[in-house]
Amino acid sequence: MTYVIGPACIDVMDRSCIDECPVDCIYEGKRKLYINPAECIDCGACKPACPEQAIDLDRLLTGDQRAFIPDNARFFNEPLPGRDAALGTPGGAGDIGPIGVDTDLVAGY
Repeated sequence: MTYVIGPACIDVMDRSCIDECPVDCIYEGKRKLYINPAECIDCGACKPACPEQAIDLDRLLTGDQRAFIPDNARFFNEPLPGRDAALGTPGGAGDIGPIGVDTDLVAGY
C-alpha cells in the first residue's frame, strides 16, 4: 500500500503535507503534488496534515479517484511532457525542487 494524492490537490497545493513528511517523498508538479511510492514509508503523517483531505491510502480510493493511483506512479516511472527520461526515485524532493510539469491526467483536469 502507498499513499496517493488525489484531485482535491489540483490547483491548491497547500504543501502542509511536505512539512510533515519525514522522508521527503512528496514532489511538486505544476498543479499538483505527488507521493513517490518507492520512497514513501507509509507512515501516514501526510494525511492529517492536508487541509483539502486529498491524501489517502491507495486501497481506500473510490470512483474517479482510483485513476490517480496509476497516475501517481506514472509521474515517477514515465517521462513527463517535455522531459527525455523518467524522474525515477531521486531520493528526496527537497534536493530537486519543483518539477514544474504534471502528468497528462492532471494537465487535462
